[in-house]
Amino acid sequence: MAPQELRYDGQTVVVTGAGGGLGREYAIFFGSRGANVVVNDLGGSFKGEGGGSQAADKVVDEIRSAGGKAVANYDSVENGEAIIKTAIDSFGRIDVLINNAGILRDISFKNMKQQDWDLIYKVHVKGAYKCARAAWPYFRKQKYGRLISTASAAGLFGSFGQTNYSAAKLALVGFTETLAKEGLKYNILCNVIAPIAASRMTETVMPPDVLENLKPTWVVPVVAVLTHKSSTETGSIYDAGGGYVSKLRWERAKGALLKPDDSLTPGAIAARWKDVTNFAEPEHPQGPANAMELLEAAVELSPSPAAEKLDFKGKVVLVTGGGAGLGRAYALQFAKLGAKLVINDLANPDTVVQEIQKLGGQAVGNKANVVDGEAVIKTAIDAYGRIDVLINNAGILRDKAFANMTDDQWDIIHQVHLYGTYACSKAAWPYFLKQKYGRVINTTSTSGIYGNFGQANYASAKSGILGFSKSLALEGKKYNILVNTIAPNAGTQMTRSIMPEEMVQALKPDYVAPLVVLLSSDKAPEPTGGLYEVGMGWFAATRWQRTGGHGFPIDVKLTPEAVLEQWEKINNFDDGRADHPNDNASGVGKIMANMENKSNSGEKSEGADYLSAIEEAKSAQAEGTPFEYDEKDVLLYNLGIGAKRTDLPFVFENHDSFQVLPTFGVIPPFNAVAPFSMSDVVPNFSPMMLLHGEQFLEIRKFPIPTEAKLVSYPKLIEVVDKGAAGVIVTGTTTKDANTGEDVFYNESTVFIRGAGGFGGAKKGGDRGAATTIHKPPQRAPDSVVEEKTTEEQAAIYRLSGDRNPLHIDPEFSKVGGFKVPILHGLCFFGISGKHVLQTYGAFKNVKVRFAGTVLPGQTLVTEMWKVGNKVVFQTKVKETGKLAISGAGAELLGGGSKL
Repeated sequence: MAPQELRYDGQTVVVTGAGGGLGREYAIFFGSRGANVVVNDLGGSFKGEGGGSQAADKVVDEIRSAGGKAVANYDSVENGEAIIKTAIDSFGRIDVLINNAGILRDISFKNMKQQDWDLIYKVHVKGAYKCARAAWPYFRKQKYGRLISTASAAGLFGSFGQTNYSAAKLALVGFTETLAKEGLKYNILCNVIAPIAASRMTETVMPPDVLENLKPTWVVPVVAVLTHKSSTETGSIYDAGGGYVSKLRWERAKGALLKPDDSLTPGAIAARWKDVTNFAEPEHPQGPANAMELLEAAVELSPSPAAEKLDFKGKVVLVTGGGAGLGRAYALQFAKLGAKLVINDLANPDTVVQEIQKLGGQAVGNKANVVDGEAVIKTAIDAYGRIDVLINNAGILRDKAFANMTDDQWDIIHQVHLYGTYACSKAAWPYFLKQKYGRVINTTSTSGIYGNFGQANYASAKSGILGFSKSLALEGKKYNILVNTIAPNAGTQMTRSIMPEEMVQALKPDYVAPLVVLLSSDKAPEPTGGLYEVGMGWFAATRWQRTGGHGFPIDVKLTPEAVLEQWEKINNFDDGRADHPNDNASGVGKIMANMENKSNSGEKSEGADYLSAIEEAKSAQAEGTPFEYDEKDVLLYNLGIGAKRTDLPFVFENHDSFQVLPTFGVIPPFNAVAPFSMSDVVPNFSPMMLLHGEQFLEIRKFPIPTEAKLVSYPKLIEVVDKGAAGVIVTGTTTKDANTGEDVFYNESTVFIRGAGGFGGAKKGGDRGAATTIHKPPQRAPDSVVEEKTTEEQAAIYRLSGDRNPLHIDPEFSKVGGFKVPILHGLCFFGISGKHVLQTYGAFKNVKVRFAGTVLPGQTLVTEMWKVGNKVVFQTKVKETGKLAISGAGAELLGGGSKL
């Protein structure tokens, strides 16, 4: 059945820069799906020159002649109020705003003029702010809005000759992430797209055959999904183009934690650099790390071992905003290592200058505004004849909810942070180039990286600084000019207004300074282009993570409905296909690779269909199925696998050793929803032909909690083609819902008779303990336990979750060929596991093969052999002499001692 068409009837959509390229495609699409469209275009060139009404009018005519509703608007996006007014005057409302207007002014940093910087900022950043700010009151009042900001690969990863454009494009990410947080309770959803599309802006830089496949029509369906009323996505970033769509998010390393005392030196951080950049246990945060928690942990540590001392003799270091807080802490550390300092501060540089001079160091003050970069750098040249290190640290706050933000509050933050960083870097650059040496440390913030309530201005400016730094690092590298960015967490005058005083006191700027000194030296382990979150003795690298995404065939028109069908895959970070793009090439690599993806006009063989379905099912991620249990469930399970009233640790909740029998681990995943369907991965699937063949259980948390909230995530591990049968292996990880730690891992193997012959793998993979078949030694068992099951065994066991009527209803079991209802396989698995536990102690994993059926009331005999740290076992039915469990083994916990 074809999915329902996404419609926008009665909604009003404003598209800026809609006279050509992407904007035109958006406008025509929304017009064709029932929306009222405001087509905004200034009519200038892609360099931002000129103007005219022709471009917008032409698109309006196209929409109207196809039966749609549209009006034109010719205002510059800096005049956002007028654009939104057109929507309200013409249609009485606004529902969707697509900030798409853009221009390029590509030029190397050394040749960039102020006008090249200003114009890009005005169109991309200020324009997006003005349009969003004008639409916001309407969105809030109607409790509905959809907003799209347009970034680009250049902004996300940096691009040579595009410091201005990168700054503007990443500024929109921090801005949009903040709007997403502020808009959520009003059902205003805000997302970012980074399109790769052929337009007037890209025609000059890409070959024609590539441009042909980068039509703007590839981007439209993604925006259509994000702006539809059914969407729940917000604060997200997507890249799209050439038939390929994926999602990005920030990934933060666990980082290094050092004791915040005098032993926390630049050398001590260098010694722990592997931890700073170790992404083995990453976080995917929505905001800053928990400062007080980290600080408390750091204080408990032993001092760092003595490390190499850095030397800055003869180096000239300029710190903006150096009169207090972080800037002062940096200046003092540099001075102690022999550097000559320039302290810039608009308020009072002299106190810090005198402090340094008292210590016997060299320092001069500078009272210029950072926006006048020339005046700031001039002091260094006049006093010392050179500049080696520039620390762009000056900053102010003007926090305000977006609904109440004024243009002045917006402008001043961008002036000081973004323009100031640009201006000082620009003025220092010629000196750096001449001496083939320079170090720049720029200051972003976690508000910029992740967005932050009430800081749309600050988040925008701070993420803009990061985009600027990424491109600047690329341009400076070959001249030995290295650029890094930090996001510090420290108590300063600036944060006093938003943090409790004891936190301000505890989060000393002194704990940030050593990283700044290290990155400014010649000993930085990773010289350039890095982003680091820092504070409280904690140092962690942050980078992009991108989903494997989905590539659509480039010879088939892409629709929003087709995108929606692949939405889960596009958004899946956990299927093993995610990567970490760090530059423009790796950024657009997957889009370029998709150029070869064409639909196959010939019919695929049925076997190939199953094989591709298997591959797709393997990468599908489960949403997670919750499972909550308490002591009563534990008692019921223990009774269900034959615990007696005399086994007090298993049947009495107040006993000192009250415990969960370990095979309980198979219960939480029982009803977990798998992200694939068995009938999709094997032919002729019938549940009647299904046999539970093998079970592997690993206990990952000891002791097993006697009550917990868990979440289980099933995943397809493999499908094996046995000719007459298909074999499906499902692996399920069960986690603690509160802590996220693993509690159990299960692998369940089922045989489906008549479901083979599809050309799949003939043999399963080797996964260690999960796939081992244990052979009993050629000697008498070391231990034997006999247990008679009760007539009621199946009736009790089914209350733990497996309600299959085969185990209770005689009419049903007759259909299955059994005279009476049979015992659950996982019930006698549990009984055998209990025998191992009672004989040899706790085990960390157990693997069994089901070999036959057991009727309630029959006697089970478990024969066990101790082999090293393992117990090999098999279970027979005494009455028939037949095996119920074969090839089984359990790996003991703690070297095989009995508990």
